Amino acid sequence: MNGKQFIALVILVALVGAAGWIIYQHNNSSWQSASQTIGGKLLPNLPINNVSQIDIQSGTNQLTLARIYGLWTVRERGNYPANFSQISSLLMKLSDLKAVQHVQAGPSELPRFDLSPPGTAAADSGTLLDLKDQSGKSVASLLLGKQHMNQPANGQGWPDGRYVMANNNNADVVVVSETFDNVAPKPGDWLDKSFFKISDPKSIAVDFPVKTNSWKLTRASATNDWQLANARPGERLDSSKVEDITGSFDSLQFNDVKRGITTLDSAATVTIDTFGGTNYVANIWPSGEGNDSMVISIDPPKAKAGVDSQYNHFTFEIPNYTFESLLKPRTNLLETVEAPKH
Repeated sequence: MNGKQFIALVILVALVGAAGWIIYQHNNSSWQSASQTIGGKLLPNLPINNVSQIDIQSGTNQLTLARIYGLWTVRERGNYPANFSQISSLLMKLSDLKAVQHVQAGPSELPRFDLSPPGTAAADSGTLLDLKDQSGKSVASLLLGKQHMNQPANGQGWPDGRYVMANNNNADVVVVSETFDNVAPKPGDWLDKSFFKISDPKSIAVDFPVKTNSWKLTRASATNDWQLANARPGERLDSSKVEDITGSFDSLQFNDVKRGITTLDSAATVTIDTFGGTNYVANIWPSGEGNDSMVISIDPPKAKAGVDSQYNHFTFEIPNYTFESLLKPRTNLLETVEAPKH
């Protein structure tokens, strides 16, 4: 081996050694970065008290939760009040969210974890949470991918976490222990479902389009028995059916709501006066899918403080079993009289 060959060999060995060192350092750095991520907060400096808007997007569906005059609202439902405890719980979870597993995934591998950006109907797109301050500036974001499945020995797994990516950083694809099952752009799921309550009714009247079906009940005091107004000879109230009617006011609830009021000609009009001086007038009609639509006027109006959200301004979708007993014709309130036997 001559001198030139020896020098070339030394240079080659040096280059191979340097390349190996670079690869080792890169892998070691990646391992260190991953190990530092485990147990660390994904959004360590999240200013939850400054978050005034949460945008949720999945596929082509979008939802905006906005804080207006200190009250959280659902923009897609005419700024109807949102469920504060639900939003507060979400923000606390995001603030404390920690990685339990680091995932090596390049940009081309993101669809495998359903972490493609939303905006299309693609099945591999994630659910994006974008948190903004009062000025509309994004302060943090989190992309939710598919659920991570526990894999026990018997092969029957269950969701025990979720693949996520914080702040659009595909170098930080991790698994967290939260499944975020209820985080989706479904406006009805984020509404404040607390509803008005009717106490101590004094009179209950239902007017149907077919007038002969209409009826009215009255009582002299909260402890007196109900009487059928304008009772005809032989008509007697069935007390069990009256109890069903008054019991329908005990746990009022709704499934969804929309801004604005529209009443169909086929609607029944329910008027309730209370001993406390509150008057309720509701128009109710079937709207399909197990719901009735209802618009209601309350005098004096009941408003949720700080935002224009009076019940009088919205149409509610209520389960159709809510007023099933109430929306019965006059004959249904009466005791059944058996025909005399011959």
